[in-house]
Amino acid sequence: MTESLTFLHTADLHLGAPFRGLAKVSPAWAARLVQAIAEAFDRVIDTAVSRKVDFVVVSGDVFDESRASYGDYLRFFEGMRTLGKAGIPVYLITGNHDPYTSWQQSAFSLPENVHMLPADRPGFQLFRRNGKPLCIIGGRGYYNQSWPIDECIADGITRDAALAALQQREPDVAQAPFAIGMLHTGLNLDPVKAPVNPSVLLSAGMDYWACGHIHMRYIHPGEDGPRIAFSGCIQGRDIKETGPRGAQLVTLSEGAVPQLEFIPTASVVWQRLRVDVSDCTTLPEISDLIIRELFRANGKAHCEEMISRIALTGTTALHEVLSRPDVLEDLRKHVNDSYASFFCDTMVDETQEPRDKQALREEGLFPALFLRVAETQRSLPEEQIAFLQQEFLDRGLQMPSSCAGKVGKLSEQAEDLVLDMLSQGEER
Repeated sequence: MTESLTFLHTADLHLGAPFRGLAKVSPAWAARLVQAIAEAFDRVIDTAVSRKVDFVVVSGDVFDESRASYGDYLRFFEGMRTLGKAGIPVYLITGNHDPYTSWQQSAFSLPENVHMLPADRPGFQLFRRNGKPLCIIGGRGYYNQSWPIDECIADGITRDAALAALQQREPDVAQAPFAIGMLHTGLNLDPVKAPVNPSVLLSAGMDYWACGHIHMRYIHPGEDGPRIAFSGCIQGRDIKETGPRGAQLVTLSEGAVPQLEFIPTASVVWQRLRVDVSDCTTLPEISDLIIRELFRANGKAHCEEMISRIALTGTTALHEVLSRPDVLEDLRKHVNDSYASFFCDTMVDETQEPRDKQALREEGLFPALFLRVAETQRSLPEEQIAFLQQEFLDRGLQMPSSCAGKVGKLSEQAEDLVLDMLSQGEER
């Protein structure tokens, strides 16, 4: 009979984390977000209990600060006790936000069902089900808030090392069919925070690596299934953390690739929306379209409430009207007043005025000359990139690598901006 087990992989809870950028716009929504992380954590606990998982792994950054508040400690430990009452063990490593040294200063003692792996060396635990060895858990946390760049945080965390370390106190450890690793790491996505070459992890003999630190859900591609994964943070905190956030339900079965199921936990999801208003002829039509797009995005995000930043795009005769800040602000307020579950904190106009560029060329006036020069410049992308690089250097800045790939789009935007300015000048 083949064995299998199911566990919940979570990380980057960041209990107590502040939300920035909304207080000046909406005190009510800023206050709402204070509760969002706590609610997301409660969903993690509820999921583990309702899905009757074998155990839970927390891959670092339980708290947002090294000295968490008394209330945040209480909430976390109450969640751990809830899991303990359900007979669910928890395996924990520390992250750079809540390093091992900060836990040593805590006045709390970990509940019996919670096992923290060490940070000054690799640590290993053995999970048993009904007395039978089922899974080796190995990992290492952050000792303080930084990791030495010349040391690999994954050194010594292998299945063979686990067998050797556990053999004395767990003589039957070799019978365990599964082994998982836990790390708080940048992997090859963040070169600063304890980076690890994925090949090091894939050669360690582990069936699955439960990673933390990268706040987005990420599964490292591999020929033999998803063996390295980040569950992401449980609740987005700003517009940089858009889309659904949650935890990972992992099922391991002998002779099969790991099966992963994403469990949404965020009650408030951040979204960036681009709404093409080309077919709208009135402002009420634009408002209705925005609300329809909000509902569409909300349906895909698996959340109760949503904060969005909206860019209006497309070619429209309403471009001149939308370019007025007071109109955009009124439109934003109308959208926010329509549905209490949606909040738009910023709305910007990226529309274009309808124009016949061919007719401008045929007129032979200054716009025609400008368009010819612009077309010539676009045909020489190397010169455009060199010009951009020099502009950054003149200001003592390094040009982002992404600019080189966007030079064509930037040129088109610059062309439209100049034509807009020429058109507005004629109207004046």
